[in-house]
Amino acid sequence: MKFTLNWKALGKRVRVRTEEMHEFSKLDSVLGSFATYARLKGRYDDDWIDRLNHLYTTIVFIIFTIIVSTKQYVGEPIHCWCPAEFSDAMVDYTNNVCWVSNTYFVHFHEDIPRLDAMKEDREIGYYQWVPMILLFQALLFKIPCILWRILTASAGVNLDKIVTLAAETQYISPDDRERTIRHVVRYMDRWLENSREYRSGCLIRLRQTISKYCCIVCGKRYGNYLVTIYMLIKLLYMSNAIGQLFILNEFLGTNYNVYGFEVMGQLSRGETWEESPRFPRVTMCDFVIRQLRNVQNYSVQCVLPINLFNEKIFIFIWFWLVFVSVLSSANFLVWSYIMVFRQHRIRYLKKFLRVNDCYKTELDKKMAVKFCEQYLRQDGIFVLRLVGKNANDVLVSELIYQLWNHYRNKPLFKHANQISDDNSNV
Repeated sequence: MKFTLNWKALGKRVRVRTEEMHEFSKLDSVLGSFATYARLKGRYDDDWIDRLNHLYTTIVFIIFTIIVSTKQYVGEPIHCWCPAEFSDAMVDYTNNVCWVSNTYFVHFHEDIPRLDAMKEDREIGYYQWVPMILLFQALLFKIPCILWRILTASAGVNLDKIVTLAAETQYISPDDRERTIRHVVRYMDRWLENSREYRSGCLIRLRQTISKYCCIVCGKRYGNYLVTIYMLIKLLYMSNAIGQLFILNEFLGTNYNVYGFEVMGQLSRGETWEESPRFPRVTMCDFVIRQLRNVQNYSVQCVLPINLFNEKIFIFIWFWLVFVSVLSSANFLVWSYIMVFRQHRIRYLKKFLRVNDCYKTELDKKMAVKFCEQYLRQDGIFVLRLVGKNANDVLVSELIYQLWNHYRNKPLFKHANQISDDNSNV
């Protein structure tokens, strides 16, 4: 009897353990979903303004595409008021004809124009293609990111690996942190040495000198390849955000680039937000029905419920594009200011050398300039700035300190240091 009771107790424990494991599996699935959501941050090879363009803006346009497509292909995007003698088949035909052919807008207090040319001026021909244009806009925002990753893949360095490893050191043990930082430093040192120009000649020295001060001469061996490509991508992001306002202006056939100002003007004057002539909900449609030898012309009034969504979506898109354009333009100017001019790169490096107490003697000051211009160069400092944008300055300070020590231990530096000491003794 006792043996039987122990088996019952064991079975009860197994059931409890099974239930616990089931709960843990539920928790793991929930955490897994959060982990999947966390991947939306994307890679760490750019800054948050770039991700605002190629990631979050793309998601916004895809969401709007789904909303509009659902209304078009699942619901009824248009409904026309047909004469009473029309059968159900004729009503369906009218709705389909007026959907695929463009309707035109006439205010209720105006007479319907009789000339075809006047009707064409009032024609609305965009509502069938709204999902396509939204997807096209999402693709335009994604193209600069694709170009950036293709071009950086040929640069001989994995930016995402460097910045990701550096950023993850904030959450690991001190021993693992030190080991990871040394690994990043060795990786960057190999990349910096492999991307150096070892050929000699007057033309090569001239190109290297020009590449220090401007991006006209660009190449993987001149230390400014990543910076030049990144600035071009920044310019592409800015031009894309501004240009899409004018693309929509051509697509909608209205003065869309001033649409937001008109809405803000109405709201500031306390006026009610009335139906916009850009997105009319009630339009007119002309079509012809051929019955044997008789041709009959019809003009019907149609309702476009889809424009109720289009109006709100495109006013949000206007403000979003202006917001992204302003931030992208300011971000481009800031990156140009800190990366193009030589003194800002040296000042950025000296700041961290002073923090690490590595900038004291005259030799340190001279070697700091060489450390910046000959060892790290523009691309090396650019990678350090990306680490700072995605992690923090404390981590950048540790990386610069390790790179500085690595640079000082190089045979060329020791030789220069010995010569300097000998001259000072003399």
